[in-house]
Amino acid sequence: MALSEMVSEGLIEEETLDSFNIPKYTPCPAEVKTEVEKEGSFAIDRLEVSKVNRNAYEDELWPSDEFKDGGHNVAECMRAVTEPILVSHFGKTIIDEVFCRYREIIADRMSKERTEFINVTVSMTRKG
Repeated sequence: MALSEMVSEGLIEEETLDSFNIPKYTPCPAEVKTEVEKEGSFAIDRLEVSKVNRNAYEDELWPSDEFKDGGHNVAECMRAVTEPILVSHFGKTIIDEVFCRYREIIADRMSKERTEFINVTVSMTRKG
């Protein structure tokens, strides 16, 4: 990961990296259904799973040149969500470099395999 390399390069302190944590939990559809039913206040009207290609323009016949760098597109989306959290913990000075490295990592991965986001969408109605 880009941040651990930055420790070895002296750009950030190891303690600062070690104290950084963003918990992430992604339940499967069956678990979502079980928890909704267990809680009891809602009835599930519809539960769907969709896969979204990380490079939204990969399947287009003639994508515009500005969208061809899927690594850049994904990195910019992630930056929009995570930059405030990263800046508050690590400071502003490393942010451009972090996302530059992240773009390279993602672009490399996308060149080797199709990468997807998995979304679970639930429509519920409140009972009674």
